[in-house]
Amino acid sequence: MNHPYLDPSFLVSWSRLTPEAIRPDITEAISRAKENIRTICDQPLESLTYESTFGALEKASEDLHLGWGRIMHLDSVNDEPAQREAIGEMLPEVVAFSSSVPLNPRLWTVLKAAASCDWVKSLSPVRQRFIQETLADFRESGADLPDDVKPEYAEIEAQLSLKTKKFAENVLDSTNAWELIVEDEAELSGLPDSAKEAARLDALANGHGTEEAPRWRFTQKFTSLQPVMQFADSDSLRRRMWEGSCSIGKGGEYDNEALIAEILELRDRKAHLLGYGCFADYATSRRMAGSGANALKFINDLHDRVKPSFLKDMEAVRRYKEEKTGKPVEKLSPWETGYWSEKRRRELYAFDEEDLRPYYSVEKVMEGLFSIYSGLYGITVTPRPTVAFKPGESGESGEAPEGAVEVWHPDVLFYELHDAESGEHLGSFYADWHPRDSKRAGAWMNYLSVGEPPHGGKPRVPHLGLMVGNMTKPVGDKPALLSHREVETIFHEFGHLLHQLLSDVEVKSLSGTNVAWDFVELPSQINENWCWERESVDLFAAHYETGEKIPDELFSKMRAARNYMSGTDFMRQLCFGKLDLELHVNWPQYKGVPLEETDERILADYRVPMTDRGPSVARRLTHIFADPTGYASGYYSYKWAEVLEADAFSRFLKEGVLNPRTGRDFRRCILSKGNSKPAAELYRDFMGRDPDAEALLVKSGVL
Repeated sequence: MNHPYLDPSFLVSWSRLTPEAIRPDITEAISRAKENIRTICDQPLESLTYESTFGALEKASEDLHLGWGRIMHLDSVNDEPAQREAIGEMLPEVVAFSSSVPLNPRLWTVLKAAASCDWVKSLSPVRQRFIQETLADFRESGADLPDDVKPEYAEIEAQLSLKTKKFAENVLDSTNAWELIVEDEAELSGLPDSAKEAARLDALANGHGTEEAPRWRFTQKFTSLQPVMQFADSDSLRRRMWEGSCSIGKGGEYDNEALIAEILELRDRKAHLLGYGCFADYATSRRMAGSGANALKFINDLHDRVKPSFLKDMEAVRRYKEEKTGKPVEKLSPWETGYWSEKRRRELYAFDEEDLRPYYSVEKVMEGLFSIYSGLYGITVTPRPTVAFKPGESGESGEAPEGAVEVWHPDVLFYELHDAESGEHLGSFYADWHPRDSKRAGAWMNYLSVGEPPHGGKPRVPHLGLMVGNMTKPVGDKPALLSHREVETIFHEFGHLLHQLLSDVEVKSLSGTNVAWDFVELPSQINENWCWERESVDLFAAHYETGEKIPDELFSKMRAARNYMSGTDFMRQLCFGKLDLELHVNWPQYKGVPLEETDERILADYRVPMTDRGPSVARRLTHIFADPTGYASGYYSYKWAEVLEADAFSRFLKEGVLNPRTGRDFRRCILSKGNSKPAAELYRDFMGRDPDAEALLVKSGVL
C-alpha cells in the first residue's frame, strides 16, 4: 500500500499528504515500530551489541517520527477541519505507543543489560553519551515505575496530549473568531500607510467595503494588532483592539481556564509519580538550571535588578502623557502604554521605527542574512524554484514540474545549504513568512528529517528543516516591508535552523537542537545581534526602490533608541518566566484559585497599577500550554540564553562581527555539536570560560 506520509524521499510531496491518508499511514508506522521494538526485546541477553540495542532503538520509530512530524507541521501551517479530525483520532494512539516504549519492562531490561556490557567502554564518546541520555530519558518517562503505576502514567501522557492540543486549537479559533471593521478613515489617524493599506485589502478580501467605499479590517494577528496599539491616535480604537486581545482563550467555547488547571494538575501528578517534588524539578533536572528552585531564583534575582529600571520607564511614560494632555494621569490604561511610549521615543530620539521599513524588504533581508552567515560559517545558500498544488491535485505521480520543489503553500520558499569548502549538501529548508487564517501565530523553526555525517562507509545524509513566521505581507505592488523586530525574528529563527543544518553528530537523537532547553536559544538569540551592527546591517538593509543603505543619521538614531524602555521589555519576559515557574513549582498553592486571582498574586510585583487589568496571559500562552512539555518550566530559558548570547557575542565584538575565524569556531564548538557534550562544556569550548551574567544587563542598558 502507498503511504505518502511515510515516503522516505528527501523532498516532500505535500499535495499527497491528505487527511484521508493520516489514519492508514500512522497505523502502519506504529505497526512497524512495534515490530522493531519486539525484535530488540526478543534477543538473548548474552549476545547484545550496540547495533542490536541502542542503535536499533534509535531507528525503531523513524517512520512514525517522519510521518507524525509532517502531520504536526501541517497542523501548524494549514489547519483545516478534516485534518484536525484525523489528527484528533490518531493522537491517542500515537501517544499510547510512545508512552509504552519506556514502560516496556523487557525492553528496559535489555537496555540496562546492554549498558553494563564491557563493549560500551570501546564506543565513541558520542555513543556513550547517547546510552546515558537514553537511560535518563527512560527513567524520566516512567521505566522504573512499579508495574501497577505504569497504566496511570500512560493515561496522564494521553490526557496531556489531548488537552494541550485543545488549548492550542482554542487559541487559534478564538483569534480567528474576532475582527473589527472600521468604516470611518478618520479613526485611523496615526496609523502607518502600510498598515492602513493592509487593513483595507484585508477587508476587501473578506467581503467588507469596495474600492469606492473602503472599509478597514483588523484582527488579533500580531501584524494587525501591533501597529494599532503602537501608532493609532484613537484611544477608542486601541481600547477595542485591546478588548479583543482579552477574548483570546477566554469565555464561551474557547475558554482555556479549566484546561490550564487540568494540564497543571496532570503535570504535577506526573512529576510526583516519577519521584520529583514538582513538575519544574522534573523539567529542569537535566538542564543547565538543574532545578525549579534554581530557575526561579534566576528569575527573581533578575527581577530585583531590573525593577528600578522598569519602574523608571513606566513613570516616565505616565508623566509624558500628563505633560502632553495637560491633564492629571494617576494610572495608565493597558491600551495606552505602547502608544504613549512610542510618541515619547519619537520625541526623545527623533526616531520613527517605520522609517526603517522601506530598507527591509523580505527578499533583501534573506539575501543579506545568507551573505552574513556564509562568510562567518563557510556555507552557501541557494534558492530553488517552487510550486504548490492543492492536496490531491498534483497528478497521479504527485511530482512537481522539472526543477521545482513542491511546497505546501504558494508563499513558501525553498533553499539548499552547502559547505563552501567541500561542496557537500548539508541540508535544505523551507521558509514560510506570512500570516494565514489556517496558520498558528508566532514564529518557529522545526525539522522534518534529521541528517547524518558520513560514517561507517556511508555518505552524508542532509538535514531538512523549516522556518515559519507571521510577518508583514506585501501590500499592493510593494514587496513585504518588515519592521526591525520582524527582521530580528528572521535572524532568530535562522539561528535555530543553522543549529540543526550544521549539526555533525552521528547519533540523530543527539543532533541539532536536541539540547538542554536552556541552551537551545543561544544559537538563535545570538543571531539577533547582527541586526544592530553597521557592517552586517549594510549587507541586508537597502531601500526597496533606490537600493540605498540606511542613512547614517537614521542608523545612529536606531542604535541610540535600542535600549529605550528596555527595563519594561525585560520585565515583560520575566513576567512570563515567573508565571510559568510559579505555576509549575508551587501548583498546590494555586489549585482551585481563579486564574486571574492567581495571576495577580504571582505577578503583582512585576507590574505597575493600571486602570484596567486584562485576563491572564496564561490563557493564550501557547509556549507553555500547547504541548505536553514544550516550554513548560522552561520560559526562563529565553533570559538564561540571553545571558549566554550577550556574553558569547562579546567575543565577536572583540574579534570582529564578521570575522570568519570566530564564526568557524562558533560553528565548530556550538552549532555542529548538538547534544554530543554537556551544554556548559560546549560553551567553555567556545569562550574558554563560564558565562558572565553582567554582559546582558550592560547590553540591555539596565545597569
